Amino acid sequence: MGIKTYRPTTPARRYFMVATFDDITRKKPHESLLRPLPKTGGRNNTGRKTNKWIGGGEKQQYRLIDFLRDKTGIAGRVVSVEYDPNRSSRIALVCYADGEYRYILCPQGLKVGDTVSSGTGLPIRNGNAMPLSDVPVGVEIHNLQLYPRSRSFLVRSAGTAAQLLNKEEDLAVIKLPSGEIRRFHLGCTATIGRLSNPEHKDISIGKAGRSRHLGIRPVSRAVAMNPIDHPMGGGEGKSSGGRHPCSERGIPAKGYKTRNRKKKSSRMIVQRRKK
Repeated sequence: MGIKTYRPTTPARRYFMVATFDDITRKKPHESLLRPLPKTGGRNNTGRKTNKWIGGGEKQQYRLIDFLRDKTGIAGRVVSVEYDPNRSSRIALVCYADGEYRYILCPQGLKVGDTVSSGTGLPIRNGNAMPLSDVPVGVEIHNLQLYPRSRSFLVRSAGTAAQLLNKEEDLAVIKLPSGEIRRFHLGCTATIGRLSNPEHKDISIGKAGRSRHLGIRPVSRAVAMNPIDHPMGGGEGKSSGGRHPCSERGIPAKGYKTRNRKKKSSRMIVQRRKK
């Protein structure tokens, strides 16, 4: 996939970039794997607005993604590579031998007609899901489980991959995309390969209207607000002195640690991510 740029015929076109979608093989999604996705407008279950920068946007439908990869022992064939409006990476539609269709996250290099499987004793090939005990040291992985037999929560963004560094007894040492080095149980499942669409991070939105189509409302600077609206607001002119950078609720923004020291999973972290 590449990035398409435009001649600067207008000020907005000067910085406008879009993906070429060369890797997309099908435009219409699989009907049985679609679910309605209502808009929240940044409001919680009581109707109160808890996020001021969410609102509007195009209508979307949610694609059911198989993050668990629990269909073991049955091979599947990649039917299509599709665009998903709810995530940055591409998704692949897989038809298994028993006739069931599922969406999976599409790694780089996965094409229509390729075969993917999940389980133990599988070859090290893009799209195959297996426990960390079967993954060789140094291999790139994605769609990583935090705990055995749970959904995969880690390494799911476009172009990202984690790397297996070492194995210690029943634990695996993995370097995450953030730079954090962490231990995982060898029973956790991961998928081989790096995720597709790595150019996503290089795309420039170009204009405000495109952000509104994505459901992102304008963001006001804190120093431009009134004191009642933000701790950093107020003052004469463009004054910003005497106020430490903080969030709307007064939490310091630079160097303030928010992680609970007594959290049990802290013992699994070998090295923190780089600041």
